[in-house]
Amino acid sequence: MAEFGKLLVFLGMVLAAAGIALMLLGRMNVPLGRLPGDFLYRGKHTTVYFPLVTSVVVSVVLSVLLYVVSRWRR
Repeated sequence: MAEFGKLLVFLGMVLAAAGIALMLLGRMNVPLGRLPGDFLYRGKHTTVYFPLVTSVVVSVVLSVLLYVVSRWRR
């Protein structure tokens, strides 16, 4: 159970760091979520939002970051 507790604490710290990063990005007017290629459909009674380009950008950044971390740990 101690290992599971450590995992939960680690995940909590990761979520807190991600929240702080998102708040800082929001204050710096980074247009994540409003990039060209993010689809927004507004109907009469419904709204559908699909952030395609934002997802690709976040995926590339995380891939590079995890690659650098894995190379650093070797």
